[in-house]
Amino acid sequence: MIDLEAVVALRAVATNGSVAAAADALGFTPSAVSQQIKRLERGTSVALLERVGRGVVLTDAARHLVTSSASVLADLERLEADLHLAGGVATDGAGGNARRRITGEVRIGAFSTAVRGLLVDVLPRLRDGHPDLRTPLRESEPWETIALVASGQRDLGIVHRWGGVALAMPDHLIETPLFTDVADVILRREHPLALSGALELTPLDLADEPWIATFDSTICRQWLRRLFDGVSNAPRVVHESMEFENHLELVRAGLGVALVPRMGRPPLHPDLVAVPTARPVSTRGVSAVHRRSQADSPALQAVLDAVRSVAAEREPVTR
Repeated sequence: MIDLEAVVALRAVATNGSVAAAADALGFTPSAVSQQIKRLERGTSVALLERVGRGVVLTDAARHLVTSSASVLADLERLEADLHLAGGVATDGAGGNARRRITGEVRIGAFSTAVRGLLVDVLPRLRDGHPDLRTPLRESEPWETIALVASGQRDLGIVHRWGGVALAMPDHLIETPLFTDVADVILRREHPLALSGALELTPLDLADEPWIATFDSTICRQWLRRLFDGVSNAPRVVHESMEFENHLELVRAGLGVALVPRMGRPPLHPDLVAVPTARPVSTRGVSAVHRRSQADSPALQAVLDAVRSVAAEREPVTR
């Protein structure tokens, strides 16, 4: 019998590119992941990993197993959801009213501002409303989150799309739009563009400014570049940080300007002002994603309902 947990470990190596990265995604040690795969090799009498330099690559047999196991694991998820639907009813004591007892684990992946701007409210509600439900959280960029959910290493992902920046969505994932977030240009209060009283700023207004931005590999950075399509030599990024709170402090220090989303943004220091961009307006759509095979899972639906409820309460951060 093939060890399904070991198959999940092998799929994690295929998705993340190394044993160490797979271990990080699964919450195990690299040694534990290696042992799982070695156990799978012994059980199948087939080599699954080949060492190349300091890393490993999947053999042809391993790639076949990863591809073929997708439908099996999806069927098991559907079966688990059916079992929970059939057996998860409890009573409310004296009144005798039936209610569903939600148990199990829903692993969540989300980008950083969704963690502090959304999930810090969602997770306590789930803890209080469903004490037998575990919801471990991992912060990850949208592309990584989609890969983790698609491969079965996370169950629910919170992702964002900036403007027209592509975000590929595999066919076996369901995307649920939540809300639209807005990003503003953050300036020092005495900056000439702030003193001008402009209600919005165009790419030409901002073409000569030094920018503070996220890393080049992020969707946020791609959108910043797209904002300046047709404007030569812009944006000129002088400082990089993955934390928007750092962007605010760097702007406050007079080191540049930044494009910062409203969700999860703390109240601005009196030294700072926020001005929206003109066309193209800087917005990002925030969505939840999960595997189609988990659509009937009571645990997954409980988490998704909580996310949607908190998202519906969200209002844009005032300037």
